[in-house]
Amino acid sequence: MSTIKIALIVQNCQAGNYEKNLESTMHFISIAIEKGAQFIVFPEMNLTGYVTDESVISISKSPTEDMLSLFKGMAKSSQSTIMVGLAEKTSNKNIYASHLIFSPDGSSDIYRKIHISSFEKQFYSAGNTISVFNSHGLIFGVQLCYDAHFPELSLAMASKQADVIFIPHASPRGTSQEKFDSWVRHLRARAFDNGLYIAAVNQAGDNEKGLIFPGLCLFIGPDGNIIYKSIDGSEGVHIVTIDKNILKAVRSHPMRYFLPNRRTDLFQSFYS
Repeated sequence: MSTIKIALIVQNCQAGNYEKNLESTMHFISIAIEKGAQFIVFPEMNLTGYVTDESVISISKSPTEDMLSLFKGMAKSSQSTIMVGLAEKTSNKNIYASHLIFSPDGSSDIYRKIHISSFEKQFYSAGNTISVFNSHGLIFGVQLCYDAHFPELSLAMASKQADVIFIPHASPRGTSQEKFDSWVRHLRARAFDNGLYIAAVNQAGDNEKGLIFPGLCLFIGPDGNIIYKSIDGSEGVHIVTIDKNILKAVRSHPMRYFLPNRRTDLFQSFYS
């Protein structure tokens, strides 16, 4: 399969209102399935909502068997990979910004945000695992919001042969245009330098806990060019397509694919 259809979901996520967020999530999944999406990607912490104060203690959730079974069943029945987020509370009371990945074969994985911003450090723990995943013949990484500002993380995923990095955001404040202007400064570089696709999506609207999110999504090709953007601020399902032939064209070009020429010997000794 040379093309893979992705649904990026711009969603309003009310902090602490899990049932409402879940209802909205199921609605958008249904629309994405009707549109033939093979990947369905929601914003960071879409199920619990996002906060950066002590209220995260009450809104955070441990993934329950009911939650896991629901999304595993939908992924299997639709043959889509579904990616949803939450403030995850673990058995030792740590709280992570986490994204759950449900694959058509009935399996699930988790990515825990590695880079925690200064606003989050008092309440969130940092994940410590850099992973890539595989579904529909596509190798993909997941980063969450602040993660995208650290080039080494994208490089690590590219070095593991990632074809695309999905970057769900819960990034408040400013207009959708202002957030877009911010994103393109670094996200185009992540795509261009590593020869892969970047797909980013944000929450939208009022979270009922004092934060307003500018709704937008952005899809960038492995040549660093913008393929698709939506900056109208509203909720919605946005369909984009990954073309493996474009990946092949970039990665077979002697002057457009940089990773094979990295001085890994030099940089490994520098960081050690």
